[in-house]
Amino acid sequence: MTAAVPKMKSHKAAQKRIGVTGGGKVVRVNAWRGHHLEIKSSRRTRRYAGKSVMSAEHAKQVKRLLPYL
Repeated sequence: MTAAVPKMKSHKAAQKRIGVTGGGKVVRVNAWRGHHLEIKSSRRTRRYAGKSVMSAEHAKQVKRLLPYL
């Protein structure tokens, strides 16, 4: 019987923040949308809404953090 290769671990902080679209693009949640939203203008909060597609360079780094993504 051969020894099993240990499983690679996902970076848990990255796993909570980053996802993948159906087409395979890496998406992230926009910053500055966490709290203190009453202080920020409506225009500013709308700009932070939604998600952003990550560039190819950053997507390569994400693949290292999240091997099973």
